[in-house]
Amino acid sequence: MNTPITRVGLVDDHTLVRDGLVGLVNSLPGYEVVLTAEDGLAFTTALSRGREVDIAIVDLSMPIMDGYATIRWLHDHAPAIRSVALTFDDRESAAIRAIRNGACGFLLKNMSLVEFKEALDQVRDHGRFNGQLPAQDLPPRTAYERAQAKVHAAITEREFDFIRLACSVKEYTYEEIAAHLGVKLTTLETHRKNLFERFGIKSRTGLVIFAYRWGIVEVVME
Repeated sequence: MNTPITRVGLVDDHTLVRDGLVGLVNSLPGYEVVLTAEDGLAFTTALSRGREVDIAIVDLSMPIMDGYATIRWLHDHAPAIRSVALTFDDRESAAIRAIRNGACGFLLKNMSLVEFKEALDQVRDHGRFNGQLPAQDLPPRTAYERAQAKVHAAITEREFDFIRLACSVKEYTYEEIAAHLGVKLTTLETHRKNLFERFGIKSRTGLVIFAYRWGIVEVVME
């Protein structure tokens, strides 16, 4: 009897890394990459349109929609998908943040092929890989994290998409944002107005400050 293939999605903004991961994953028995994306927004949009994966390997540092936000989206909107954080950042704080957002595993990009295969097997078979996660229990949430969770809970999925595009370093116009989201400009204006009224935002500059303050977007160092 044939072993079911585990469908893998890869999200990484570096083409060379992404292509290398595709070859690596496809070389492992029982795994196949069925979806790739250069940022979280493109990945979650593809999933919203019906694409299916079993495991999502997500780079943490990406523009538009970073890995933390992507993992949180998967946790909230596609809980059947097991997300795995992938990063060069070996700080414990990065692992803790990824776990809190819903990651089932935390992988460093300098890990060996044997460790990588073991991690995927554990996530597939047991739902979690603990090999590179902090050994101790997670510390209590800080006051900021509690406030941040409330802010995020008050924002809809579509509003998150709008904020990330509005704050992109590409400086999209509202017309371009509407085109990216596939909505009319009047619909986009409704999202903008609702956000501004809900959080007391007065300008697009204020929206950028709000987004960075609450971790909706992050500074990405090239």
